[in-house]
Amino acid sequence: MSIARKLQPDQGDRLLVIACGMIAREILAVKEQLGLDHLDLTCLPAEFHFYPDRIAPAMDKAIEKAKADGYRNIFVGYADCGTGGLLDRVCEKHGVERMAGPHCFAFYQGREAYAKIADDDMMSFYMTDFLCRQFDAFFMKPLGLDRHPELIKDYFGNYQKLVYIAQTDDPELDKVAEKAAKMLGLAYERRSTGYGDLTTELASAAAHG
Repeated sequence: MSIARKLQPDQGDRLLVIACGMIAREILAVKEQLGLDHLDLTCLPAEFHFYPDRIAPAMDKAIEKAKADGYRNIFVGYADCGTGGLLDRVCEKHGVERMAGPHCFAFYQGREAYAKIADDDMMSFYMTDFLCRQFDAFFMKPLGLDRHPELIKDYFGNYQKLVYIAQTDDPELDKVAEKAAKMLGLAYERRSTGYGDLTTELASAAAHG
């Protein structure tokens, strides 16, 4: 997904967010909420959620392209997201900032709030609005659960509960999360978090761009 634009010399003050495709809808919602008309968005594939080793090199290329297109203000719409610090090296190389925290499940809940429950959530399987919308495409079909439900125990046997971190109040998404918890044999918990730190961090990036 991309709504980045080829900049003219006098447009370099726009802010480009290069983000995970899993949070594109949420970034656009925050952009509208805060009236960040000077924010452009481009995304790396959401499937990198499963391949964190691809994030840093892809981000390196994306930032280089953005600078070549004339962007001076760039913000990385990822937390560390399993890169083991490699994304931080890319950010340091290019002099850009990223979302703080280990992953989107933390910044949606707020990093301070997450820090308090992280240990208790060690055996929890997280879902977000995106993962509810894409449950079949991201879990059922790639893992073969639609064809081999007996694999559920192999993939999810170490989890104790499913935690749905809800960015919005959508009864249809609630149904998906509840059904998923039942199918996976997990206890169910719903947390209404909204956009969490995504809002404050985008606002800060836009203000300091």
